Amino acid sequence: MLPSSYRMASPEEVVDVEVARRKMKEWREDGYRNSDEVVEFGECLLVEHGNKLGDELWTIHEQVFVAALDCGRMDLAGNCLKALKKQFPKSLRVKKLEGMIYEALEEWNKARETYNAILEEDPANLIVRKRLIAVTKAQNAPSETIRELKEYLDVYMSDQEAWMELADLYINMQDYHKAAFCLEELILTHPHNHLYHQRFAEIHYTIGTTESLELSRKYFSQALKLDPNNIRALYGLFLCSSSQNTSSRSNQKVKRSNAQYSQWAAQEILEKYGTQRQGKSADQMSVLGQMFDSMQLALPTNIPE
Repeated sequence: MLPSSYRMASPEEVVDVEVARRKMKEWREDGYRNSDEVVEFGECLLVEHGNKLGDELWTIHEQVFVAALDCGRMDLAGNCLKALKKQFPKSLRVKKLEGMIYEALEEWNKARETYNAILEEDPANLIVRKRLIAVTKAQNAPSETIRELKEYLDVYMSDQEAWMELADLYINMQDYHKAAFCLEELILTHPHNHLYHQRFAEIHYTIGTTESLELSRKYFSQALKLDPNNIRALYGLFLCSSSQNTSSRSNQKVKRSNAQYSQWAAQEILEKYGTQRQGKSADQMSVLGQMFDSMQLALPTNIPE
């Protein structure tokens, strides 16, 4: 039986049970975060067709619970949690949901206590460790979040999302060298991911030293080798090559080399925009050309080796 506190659906809200079940299953398997639709279909299933769902009833309860938190439907989330706790009173998975509802209510200490209690029983619970980090981040404590992420990565070194999260935190604190280290770790384990090369190059472009600009150019180039359609990497290659070309610290050989790179990147950008001119006005194309002209760049005659 479902808790009596569930809101009853009006007749026009009732949907075909098999259609709704199929949609809910597809969204779960594909990882869609379409919370409004999950709440709409899921609540109707739980209210009108709960006795037809079999064991899937509890999976849908959990799915609706998460979606209800996204939508601010604390009443619905509370009802789902109540039903799950009654059915699975000793489940650590359900206890994790209890921590999530504390997070949504911004009761940070209760959330942390709940997650720590789970880790006492299951120290290897990866999801709960991440939720603890999320609690610290939500409290706007970057130094504490960095400390917890570093401890987490000491154990789970292959977690790409955690390395990116740590890099973003370092960037926000303007600690670019440590952010670059995080990207180096990602590049070592995922050398064919062009986005990691691009991000590493962007960080070194921000650092802005002669050595960093040289590294930036190399990694923007590598990002383009891995994905020739990466416009952001093209712009990055153009900008860092132009910076080196105009730097008083660069010798003539380096300046000539960077002039070739910047000219080639400018040409590639113009050509890629030119292939999409149906959606661009002549004024926009003119502005793009003037941007390169203002930097005193001649159109390239060859592609640099």
